[in-house]
Amino acid sequence: MALFKRTKDIGQHGEDLALAFLLDNGFTLIQRNYHSRYGEIDLIMQDNDYIVFVEVRYRSSKQFGGALFSVDRRKQAKLIKCAQQYMLCEPTRLAQRFDVIAISPSSGQHEIQWITNAFDEF
Repeated sequence: MALFKRTKDIGQHGEDLALAFLLDNGFTLIQRNYHSRYGEIDLIMQDNDYIVFVEVRYRSSKQFGGALFSVDRRKQAKLIKCAQQYMLCEPTRLAQRFDVIAISPSSGQHEIQWITNAFDEF
């Protein structure tokens, strides 16, 4: 149980870092940790004329490709279905996109890689 709590805490910390980073870049938070039967979207943000569905990945090492490469096609399909469910409940005329924020520790700091429009379906 302690490992799960620790993993959950690390994930929460990664989301906190990503949220602060996006807010500093002019985004507005719409919702955090949106859940549907298809899964979860970490952050739903607004960036000017876009609703942005953000997947946050934190990895303590770059082994196995690191955080960025952990958003595989299966994960993308889940995010797309979850976003479609969100859009059914919260329709908008804004365009939509998927961003990925990959966070890795680097020399006592955190390296943040931000991939805008990482994949699309809409």
